[in-house]
Amino acid sequence: MENQMFCYQCQEANSNVGCTKIGTCGKRPEVAHIQDLLVYVTKGLSYIAMKLREEGKEVPKSLNHHITYNLFTTITNANFDRDVLAARVEESLELKESLRSQLQNPDNLPDAASWNGTQDEFEAKAVSEQVGVLATKDEDVRSLRELITYGVKGLAAYTHHANVLLSDNEAIDSFIQKALAATLDDSLSVDDLVALTLETGKFGVEGMALLDEANTKAYGNPEITSVDLGVRNNPAILISGHDLKDLEQLLEQTQGSGVDVYTHSEMLPAHYYPAFKKYEHFAGNYGNAWWQQRKEFDSFNGPILMTTNCIIPPSDNYIDRLWTTGAAGWPGCKHIPGEIGEAKDFSAIIEQAKSCEAPQELEQGSIVGGFAHEQVFALADKVVDAVKSGAIKKFVVMAGCDGRQRGRNYYTEFAEQLPEDSVILTAGCAKYRYNKLNLGDIDGIPRVLDAGQCNDSYSLALIALKLKEVFELDDINDLPIIYNIAWYEQKAVIVLLALLALGVKNIHLGPTLPAFLSPNVASVLVENFGIAGIDSVENDLELFFA
Repeated sequence: MENQMFCYQCQEANSNVGCTKIGTCGKRPEVAHIQDLLVYVTKGLSYIAMKLREEGKEVPKSLNHHITYNLFTTITNANFDRDVLAARVEESLELKESLRSQLQNPDNLPDAASWNGTQDEFEAKAVSEQVGVLATKDEDVRSLRELITYGVKGLAAYTHHANVLLSDNEAIDSFIQKALAATLDDSLSVDDLVALTLETGKFGVEGMALLDEANTKAYGNPEITSVDLGVRNNPAILISGHDLKDLEQLLEQTQGSGVDVYTHSEMLPAHYYPAFKKYEHFAGNYGNAWWQQRKEFDSFNGPILMTTNCIIPPSDNYIDRLWTTGAAGWPGCKHIPGEIGEAKDFSAIIEQAKSCEAPQELEQGSIVGGFAHEQVFALADKVVDAVKSGAIKKFVVMAGCDGRQRGRNYYTEFAEQLPEDSVILTAGCAKYRYNKLNLGDIDGIPRVLDAGQCNDSYSLALIALKLKEVFELDDINDLPIIYNIAWYEQKAVIVLLALLALGVKNIHLGPTLPAFLSPNVASVLVENFGIAGIDSVENDLELFFA
């Protein structure tokens, strides 16, 4: 049977091959098609932007923002609203035509840069042989083009968050556009694309640094914090996703309203930032990882604000309480607008919250986090002493993403069975598989050091580099660090590429290797970087700790 769609950008690609009828995420074919077209048009827009730069013309910051926002709306679980995505295609085509008119030589452009059409033509174009993953026939070229595209999507998500905090880096934006344009160039060899993949990782490091600087400049350096897991008796709003600026504006507008604010999933680390601690109605964290939201959103009782991914198809029990903003979107849900630099109006969601009951309690107690780079650097002497004394034998980087696949229980069991002289370094929602286990501490150092969101993965790289410096090692791979990382979507892809750019080898990636890696491309990663999958908990523990 002919594919109704084809998508394999996330870890839940059907049968680890690809989703062909409906996405495991809930993405329907018509949404998949318009996302494919948006990516295609954005590549064409990027091609023209690069041509303008070659001609010495300035590319406006607004174009950079438009391209990164387009990419952000197409990452897994971010936006399922076909009408919104089609509007982005239309706006991108208008912008492309305007910029193309400025070229000295607007001829001989690739189809993605020259094609134009109306909304009535979008579907036919989206399913044409030029558009979509399978438009590239050579399996290895396709694999590398998609690896670069997904890495750039993750990078765009990071830079967009920095842009929202009025932080920009023209070199990163220029690279994003260069990389997207390169995926249209049939003259590039597999070796050329491998080199571009590694360059994507280099800019991934720079993008994560840009966001880290923007976050810490705006909200301070994260610090060790105990976060309440229980509930209060007030009506409340639950905020999920990754955008700290949205949280800041929501907290400001709910002050004195009698409405509390709770975080969910990736928003948990907001509690670690000093700037947010002044809000007495910033109540705590509610629930667990993104994939459990159907049950948890239902029991929350109040409205939920999704600032970015991850959205899963909402149930009828709470769809009238689900709000989106920024790149997030679900058809039929209320969306709160606001461009970069504009104030958002959260008054409607606040009014809805006032009419709702307080959240039902899911759990009690608290959880400790806030071990980003500056906080760990402050503990450096203590950590070094513990390593030198043998109290800490290994650090285990278990960052990345969580997901609903049953095999992800591996990470809980792996954490439970780790030797007691090992410490977990984590960031991202992967931590929900083990951050509520009672793993204790080593000489006062918690055995789970949570650096924050996937957006905070830069901290883990800085911690590793700091340890390399302290122990006066020439090679980062000589550190007593194991990398056993869970992945799910495109931000995890750019983190992986960034680690490779920093020279990290022997990373284990699970619960499956990406479906978009062809056998030959996977072999390159294995041979050059020691990339591997996971095995059973018992076999991997023996491998890592033999």
